[in-house]
Amino acid sequence: MSANQFKSPVVRWIDHRLPVFSMLHHTAHDYPTPKNLNYMWNFGSLAGLSLAIMIVTGIVLAMSYTAHVDYAFSSVERIMRDVNHGWMIRYIHMNTASFFFIVVYLHMFRGLYYGSYKAPRELLWILGVVIFLLMMATAFMGYVLPWGQMSFWGATVITNLFSAIPYVGESIVTLLWGGFSVDNATLNRFFSLHYLMPFIIAGVVVLHIVALHRFGSNNPIGIDTRGPQDTISFHPYYTIKDVFGIAVFLLLLAVVVFFFPNAMGHPDNYIPANAMQTPAHIVPEWYFLPFYAILRAVPDKLGGVLLMFGAIAVLFILPWLDKSPVRSARFRPLFRIFFWIFFVNAIALGYLGGKPAEGIYVILSRVATAWYFIHFLIILPILSTFETTKPLPKSIAEPVLGGFSSTPKQAYAAPRRS
Repeated sequence: MSANQFKSPVVRWIDHRLPVFSMLHHTAHDYPTPKNLNYMWNFGSLAGLSLAIMIVTGIVLAMSYTAHVDYAFSSVERIMRDVNHGWMIRYIHMNTASFFFIVVYLHMFRGLYYGSYKAPRELLWILGVVIFLLMMATAFMGYVLPWGQMSFWGATVITNLFSAIPYVGESIVTLLWGGFSVDNATLNRFFSLHYLMPFIIAGVVVLHIVALHRFGSNNPIGIDTRGPQDTISFHPYYTIKDVFGIAVFLLLLAVVVFFFPNAMGHPDNYIPANAMQTPAHIVPEWYFLPFYAILRAVPDKLGGVLLMFGAIAVLFILPWLDKSPVRSARFRPLFRIFFWIFFVNAIALGYLGGKPAEGIYVILSRVATAWYFIHFLIILPILSTFETTKPLPKSIAEPVLGGFSSTPKQAYAAPRRS
């Protein structure tokens, strides 16, 4: 759409020099979207909303936060008690972090189920994993800022993991700490990076969206669009679905913020940091627990670190591990079974990560960790070779209009009259 097609002379003047309105019009109206997207495709927009909420509330909180070990805990308490609506802003910030991870995890599992990582969307998937990594780094550094017991000891345990890296590990830990222990320099580093990282995430999100628009969205049946009969404009059809999803998301977030604000946190973090008193059970935030379970499943420190980072690294090469030409699990019966086993296994890892590293929990963590890697490195390549898939529809319009039959004649057959 050219600038001359806009009615407002101001919009035409701006768009001729900076075609932002043409870009928005293309995204909303001209961008062809598969007509069979379901509500599982809402999680991308919800993740973007979560990021926006985190940035806005984070900027406001930074105005009253003091990044010093002697004042950080009391400054957070001051935000909660003395700053106008500070308690609400902080609760929104901390709970939106959990909601952010919930929608991103669901977004990733949706991509795994429907094969959104397959060609030609490999780079789209890789950028998504990069966003996930940046989210984890940002969340970890943010967890340290309240300077409670779990903040201090979580930072001590996690940063110490890098010391297991041969030759350079100790230097990396010293660089992270800014000294020889977790102290004021560490807190200042983490505060600076925590403030910066969301803007880096936003930049990668822009690249993620550009990559998405290059080939368009995947869809529940996993086949490419084959013409206008398979697509509809994004607005108003999917904007309405997104608005509904956002309304439900904000309603759930409001319930948590006003009625259960600390349900997803740890009570020990309301105790000021004390380097002389170790908590009985050091655990990270819930969204790190699956990877924490993998870390503790191996008795060797270096081996645990390698497996923990390997659990994320394997996601980068996933498009080349699963070589099946069929994307969607709807047409892959065996893949669908193993997907749900993997999903349950991931939930189990999260549960085990929150339990003490002793007894049966260690054994179960090792079994679940082994299955995690077996799924990606063995099962998916084998299924790509031997799995017998169901026949694919000839177009997206076919199952949308007439069920999942494999021929147009069956798809558009008129209903029988009684």
